[in-house]
Amino acid sequence: MKIKGLFLLMSAMFVGTMTMAQSADIDQRVEELLQKMTVEEKIGQMHQVSGGYQFYNDIVGGNIGSILNVVDPIEINAVQRAAVEESRLGIPLLVSRDVIHGFRTIFPIPLGMAATFNPDIVERGARVAAIEATASGIRWTFSPMLDIARDPRWGRVAEGSGEDTYLDVQMGVAMVKGYQGGDYTDPTSMAACIKHFVGYGAAEGGRDYNTTMLSERALRNIYFPPFKACVDAGALTLMTSFNDVDGIPSTGNSWLLDDILRQEWGFDGMVVTDWNSSGEMIAHGYAEDLKHATELSIRAGVDMDMMSFGFIQHTKALLDEGKITMEQLDNAVRNILKLKFRLGLFDNPYVDEGLAARVAYAKEHLDAAKQCAAESIILLQNNGILPLKDAKRLLVTGPMAHAPYEQLGTWAFDGQEEHTVTPLMALREAYDVVYEPILTYSRDNDMSNIKAAKRAAKGVDAIVVCVGEEAILSGEAHSLSNLNLQGAQSALIAEMRATGKPVVVVVIAGRPLTIERDLASCDAMLYAFHPGTMGGEAIADIIKGSTVPSGKLPMTFIRDAGQAPFYYNHPVTGRPNNGTETLLDAIPIKAGQTSLGCTSYYLDSGYGPLLPFGYGLSYTTFAYSNIKLDKSEYTEGERIIVEYDLTNTGDYDATEVAQLYVRDLVGSVVRPVKELKGFERVTLKAGETRHCRFELSVADLAYWNRDMEYVVEPGSFELWVAGDSASGEALSFSVR
Repeated sequence: MKIKGLFLLMSAMFVGTMTMAQSADIDQRVEELLQKMTVEEKIGQMHQVSGGYQFYNDIVGGNIGSILNVVDPIEINAVQRAAVEESRLGIPLLVSRDVIHGFRTIFPIPLGMAATFNPDIVERGARVAAIEATASGIRWTFSPMLDIARDPRWGRVAEGSGEDTYLDVQMGVAMVKGYQGGDYTDPTSMAACIKHFVGYGAAEGGRDYNTTMLSERALRNIYFPPFKACVDAGALTLMTSFNDVDGIPSTGNSWLLDDILRQEWGFDGMVVTDWNSSGEMIAHGYAEDLKHATELSIRAGVDMDMMSFGFIQHTKALLDEGKITMEQLDNAVRNILKLKFRLGLFDNPYVDEGLAARVAYAKEHLDAAKQCAAESIILLQNNGILPLKDAKRLLVTGPMAHAPYEQLGTWAFDGQEEHTVTPLMALREAYDVVYEPILTYSRDNDMSNIKAAKRAAKGVDAIVVCVGEEAILSGEAHSLSNLNLQGAQSALIAEMRATGKPVVVVVIAGRPLTIERDLASCDAMLYAFHPGTMGGEAIADIIKGSTVPSGKLPMTFIRDAGQAPFYYNHPVTGRPNNGTETLLDAIPIKAGQTSLGCTSYYLDSGYGPLLPFGYGLSYTTFAYSNIKLDKSEYTEGERIIVEYDLTNTGDYDATEVAQLYVRDLVGSVVRPVKELKGFERVTLKAGETRHCRFELSVADLAYWNRDMEYVVEPGSFELWVAGDSASGEALSFSVR
């Protein structure tokens, strides 16, 4: 063991030495190249455009540093050849693309991936995406999105990991590792871009691009940690956000991009604007014109401009006028060149033009996508009807039953619907299926064919209704104020329930919808988000019982849109609800006015959500017992050991996501009612009990306090181990 330990230590030291040597070599090459560059060539490196062939002459002239939205390897090689072989200095292009949850093989949307509570499968999904995308010549993706999102009205909740900071950290780091791999120069390494820095998910009213009112303490405690964790994990690039933070747009915010990102966190990667976010500072009223916007962006610490064309047009004049410095220009170009050297583009700029076809949809890729989809599906309700083991003949209906394009979800530019396996296709492999879609798309209100479905229902054992959202109804710029199922989908569910046959509802959507009325109209409900290429097989396997659902909610499910934003880890109020409040229907006429005994809740939708964060049922049941701490009092530097027994008390082998929550009872600022601090997927055979444990460092209890110090404050705490954020009995401990 000592020899092995010594070997590992020496290996680690060798790798570290090699890494430092490679870094020093890259730094030297960057500086040598910088010395050869004209001002115009430097500015060209800061310019990113959408397209390829049409910019051929600009590329040869050294006026473009990066292109996006070209996926044909032949075209990519052609424009890369123009840069490497025809431009004066031969600086390769950086080719980029929004590869958000897969390239050809599409995985569940990121919100669905977060529902797996499985960083390993998320990392694997990012690795598959990188392998397929780099085979086409794409070496930079604009992912992962790390925006904490607590309002399901915001369409871009689909692109992130939900409402919880800890979960977002785990998923974001996993994606960065998957995209970039272990060696940046590997041709399958694709640079990650952590976005959107910062607070974009807190847009007022869930309206995309809207303002955010966030204190520095909220930023540090809630919104910064995923970015900091991904910086520490080696993320190579970062994207600024569209929104303002405290009145200052992110793209022109030197406090964010220099003070925090560069100085405090030590980020040495490259910063890019979001699409024209520099130019949009004019509409914000923060910049007078595009020249002023360019000045503000460069001075704040932006390295590359995506599609405002301000950098290429105005940087030289700004330099001549002394409004920006040569040092600022060189720093930006230095970061861009460093990224290109890190990715090995100077030594290996081209791609095998036949490789993309050979790696797309590889069996191992499809298997990983299916596993991810299966683990992402959440069982919200089941009266015992699922799995449909004894059913022979099914009626399958609903607009999402066979919607191969919609099933891929938002930001799946390169997924091909002809490769999508839909629920209808997969269910036909296991059952005798009668298919009557009735509604042809999710917003369809035409129920004129409902009689056909009712007739078909007479001869089946059960009904599967697939509803949800078209892909275009979620994602960027697709905010909604009404989160009910669109069109006549709720009516279709109710009509199927009226047949008297067992009804299973499958929701395929890009966000948490308000489905309380629909739960009341079915025997079982599966929530699949948009599950990607292999979603149909994953859904069918769960329906027939060959897979047991294990997904958990990454966002709180609210009763109606009027409750938004609603999140489990909210601060404690001075009048918290107690669960016994009088609701609207129980208030008598001419009731007396009083504030005595009043609490924080809605008269109509009550005091709680429909379903809590972390919730998800199984075909079995789990019991937590013998939960105990190793001691009752801890000091700085110690670890908190939590032990518990988890028993599968049902009849199916299954996986439970055990979750660890902590509450700081008294702080120098108001603290959340509960915070996720750990989770673990535990697979148990039917009847099996396993002794499990969580380890939590006392340092993990730190937060930014009243004096803006990151400290663990001494005091009393509570801790829960449970299957969701609303369950379990609290244990008490203290820190001194």
